[in-house]
Amino acid sequence: MRVLGIETSCDETAAAVIVGEESEKKYGFKLLSNVIRAQVMMHSEYGGVVPELASRAHMSHILPVIEEALRLAQIDIQDLDGVAVTSGPGLVGALLVGIAVAKGVAFSLGCPIIGVHHMEGHLMSPFLAPEADHVAIEFPFVALLVSGGHTLLLYAHRFGVYELLGATRDDAVGEAFDKGARMLGLGYPGGPAIATLAKEGRVDAVAFPRVLLDRKQFDFSFSGLKTALRSFLAQNPIGMADQSHLADVAASYQEAIVDTLVFKALAACRKTGVKALLVAGGVGANQRLQEKMGVGAKKIGVKAIFPALSHCTDNGAMIALAGWRRLRMGQQSDWEALNARPRWPVSEIGPG
Repeated sequence: MRVLGIETSCDETAAAVIVGEESEKKYGFKLLSNVIRAQVMMHSEYGGVVPELASRAHMSHILPVIEEALRLAQIDIQDLDGVAVTSGPGLVGALLVGIAVAKGVAFSLGCPIIGVHHMEGHLMSPFLAPEADHVAIEFPFVALLVSGGHTLLLYAHRFGVYELLGATRDDAVGEAFDKGARMLGLGYPGGPAIATLAKEGRVDAVAFPRVLLDRKQFDFSFSGLKTALRSFLAQNPIGMADQSHLADVAASYQEAIVDTLVFKALAACRKTGVKALLVAGGVGANQRLQEKMGVGAKKIGVKAIFPALSHCTDNGAMIALAGWRRLRMGQQSDWEALNARPRWPVSEIGPG
């Protein structure tokens, strides 16, 4: 089964092709191609993603990206057996571009189409690792999904059956990085900018708060941390020439975010008794998060698993894999019902 995956939920236009292998191994698939066209440079001057601009860029990029994915996979479009597309959550205009094209491809080929939940895609991203790595990933496990628009803790009982343990009560962690970077004059995207500067600073230079550190519940909140940064900068103005002081603030701010994520994720592992913790999403690429999560997980006998850096941000491969697994089970979306779902609770994902 050859499946084309299309992802246009935010500001990456992406497509990938996955094929089921003849010999059914643990997961029995092979990633043939994965093409991503990012829009970071276009949105950077605005300090964040502009939905209308993102939708227009998707319209320009989507067909060339799909053509490149098929070329790299060395297959013709007629060879596809199914199409998977992100149908939510995300920016409604951006989602509609991907869904319209996916429907057109599926209709022309007479093949099934499946709408994929964006976060289930991220959940599948660690499984895209080479065979030697992903065979060790087994359900159940705890998943920390962290990106610009989402901060979720899930208990994944099995594929398609996910229990929401906790979520952010205000900003997602990626937003906390972006808004913090803006206050520090570092530009967009904020996560990589803060992470780069933080390498030169002291993590204990500023005592920023760790919010909601309660083992009995797993929700997150980052609004108080942002307020603390704003108050600190108002009382301690930093000139761009004072690079060492700026690095200290960035390192301390990042440390507060990382500590909160690590604390919550490990507490969830203890409660559920799982032996594996998956961390995925754009923020999952943060080196400090990977270091501290790895050390903390090892102490409690849990294996921390991260996707490859190329699979942390939005990509078509994760959508293709999630769709491939569902199509392989005989599932497909109703042609008329498939539409953009800008808000799509994880609890509403159907079982696989």
